[in-house]
Amino acid sequence: MLEKYELASENWISNIVEQGDDDALFASGYLQGHFAVVLSQLEVEEEQGFDALNEKMQACLVLAREELDDRDYELVEQAWSELSEIIKA
Repeated sequence: MLEKYELASENWISNIVEQGDDDALFASGYLQGHFAVVLSQLEVEEEQGFDALNEKMQACLVLAREELDDRDYELVEQAWSELSEIIKA
């Protein structure tokens, strides 16, 4: 399951690097760091489904809300929405 998430993330980021603008590159890079941490946490947990992934990513978004200005936060939140839709498919 985690391999599927990681592969989806890698493909999504590759696509953004090829076609994305500066905002998309920023948001995907920021999100990628949090995503990698969450995947490493899930490796040692029993529950590794999308709900567990999303719960941990939502906690990361709370931290992002504190770290980023409104515009950057919206970019990161939108990036997670996009990536999560790809992962769920």
